[in-house]
Amino acid sequence: MLRILCLSWALALALAYPLGHGDSKFNHTGSNWHHMGSHPSSSDPELGQRCGEEGFDAITLDENGAMLFFQGDLVWKGFHQAAEPINASWPEIQGPIDAALRIHHLDHPDIHDNVYLFQGQRLWAYTNGKLKPNYPRQIEDEFKRVPRDLDAAVECHSKECADETLLFFKGSTILAYDLKTKQVKQRNWPAVANCSAAVRWQERYYCFQGVRFLRFDPVTGHVPPNYPRDARDYFMRCPGRGHGHEARRNATLQAILDPCSGYPFRAFSSDDAGRIYAFREGHYFRVDSARDGWHAWPLSHTWKELEGEVDAAFSWENKLYLIQGSQVSIYLAEQGYRRVEGYPRPVQEELGVSGADATFTCPHSKDLYVIQDNHLHHVDLTQSPRRPDSPILIPHDRVDSALCTNKGLFLFYGADVYHYTDVAQLCAAKAPAPTQNVTTTFLKCPMAPKSTGVHGGPKRPPH
Repeated sequence: MLRILCLSWALALALAYPLGHGDSKFNHTGSNWHHMGSHPSSSDPELGQRCGEEGFDAITLDENGAMLFFQGDLVWKGFHQAAEPINASWPEIQGPIDAALRIHHLDHPDIHDNVYLFQGQRLWAYTNGKLKPNYPRQIEDEFKRVPRDLDAAVECHSKECADETLLFFKGSTILAYDLKTKQVKQRNWPAVANCSAAVRWQERYYCFQGVRFLRFDPVTGHVPPNYPRDARDYFMRCPGRGHGHEARRNATLQAILDPCSGYPFRAFSSDDAGRIYAFREGHYFRVDSARDGWHAWPLSHTWKELEGEVDAAFSWENKLYLIQGSQVSIYLAEQGYRRVEGYPRPVQEELGVSGADATFTCPHSKDLYVIQDNHLHHVDLTQSPRRPDSPILIPHDRVDSALCTNKGLFLFYGADVYHYTDVAQLCAAKAPAPTQNVTTTFLKCPMAPKSTGVHGGPKRPPH
């Protein structure tokens, strides 16, 4: 059966729905927003402002996806740029500003990717870095019933809120402004009060309270456990600090937290919404976030019950399957990754296989492929019970992980990646595809890392 599927796969892809994994761009030309790499010297004159206790006045993404940190009359654009005066980019404004937000609204091109800066009773709107006509304006003229002297502002996208909404913060007052109806509703969220800055990043919402920050649900105001946290360990580069700051003393940890280190990824997964996740040693990266940049997060940041290693992953019908050893957990992607009741369960019971080196599904397909050593198994996810077809040999003795997107099929081993047009090409191959470097050809990192082991990375331990 698998051989028949392999022979017919190329035709099926040609006739299939046009692969809605978004434009899962592997060309990372945006800001590489992660704090690993060289840290500023303790004599850096900007350290007192960037790494002090007072935090930032406002934070937002710009129209190109670069993170903007405002403080006083200065702005930092991402992690790697030096501070510059606010009026160097926005000459109409003398700092400080009170709040900032970017509106990302495809249905309304007149405001799509506009950046709004608030100061006192006025606001400025910029598109492509240029001040729009008839600005600055009174805040009240643009957003009825929204007060002056705001503390923070952030947009809630329609896929996370019922409607396209702007959230405005002033002390303990939180207002939700509906962009369509122009209606304002007050929220009673005590845990999210007194935000000095707010930002949406990778579909998560953050309230900064000085140098501390918390993550919150933009609909309910719920704050997960273990918040607030120190922003200097996550959102900026400061000497002796960082998300896992021991990385400065531990080469292995540094390699794990740096997406461009060449350290192997244990699993990849993509879903129909265009999200691509890379898993490595209890952490994950969002690979599709070229505009928003890179950052390593612990698994529990998105999948709150999850700890340890993810050995394999795949997505099907808006559900994400995460395999850890002999167990599999299923999370509903449409509900903020809520784990399905009754999981984890044994992989053998769920999928009919004893384990996996790698798993993958292709866009909008019911076909799951499981790689064990040098064998490829096919499982029809619509069948009950699920049972694999007879395996077929592939020209790889071992792989760490696999990923199938609208750009083809990728098999990963160490710091190497092998690209196939589709499953049929892999099945027909007598030898591995040409070796490419994961960091330079797949992740578009600046340069290939030095080899750290077999195939450019530490060999993955057997399951």
